[in-house]
Amino acid sequence: MTTGSVGSRRADTRRNHERILTAAAKALAGSGAIAFNAIAKQAGVGVGTVYRHFPTPEALVLAVYQRELQHLVDVVPSLLRQHPPKQAFRIWTTDHLTHYMMTKRGLAGALGAATSSHGELFAKAHEAMVGAVATLLAANVEAGTVRADLDPETVLRGLGGLLYLNPSDDWRGPTEKLVDLLWRGMCAGNCRPDGDGRLA
Repeated sequence: MTTGSVGSRRADTRRNHERILTAAAKALAGSGAIAFNAIAKQAGVGVGTVYRHFPTPEALVLAVYQRELQHLVDVVPSLLRQHPPKQAFRIWTTDHLTHYMMTKRGLAGALGAATSSHGELFAKAHEAMVGAVATLLAANVEAGTVRADLDPETVLRGLGGLLYLNPSDDWRGPTEKLVDLLWRGMCAGNCRPDGDGRLA
């Protein structure tokens, strides 16, 4: 087998791995159930491929959880490079944290059934999310857009309302309203509506 063939096979393996995780995350955010046949169909792979990557539902659930959490943390620096701090906070919340929260709602039951160590996993996830919020707040404090006395854990608790969103409904509208409500309490000085009605 040539080096090119090996590289191509590895690339296919990575793509299949990602497709399976993406399909499983959608399933957990929706029904909260892990069904390998349905996930294989959604991912466009054979069910045997799913089992080769994740031999048990526990392995798949844990992989989804770790993937979703890692993305939530890793995306913060790139958002701050690409956007002003205020916009980075809003995008992180509406486009990333919201998806994580909706997936986590399905993951909670699945993790409880799959492993007895989910309490420790949730604790580590909470610590990682507090760190992500702290980074976003620090950038906003430096930009003068939020108060310097904000506690990242308190802000994260305020965002906990995202857990109650239904991915089958219009979740973006309620998310925007929640962020606006929190921003009124977070911002430095007077909060004024900007052109699209969001808080400046």
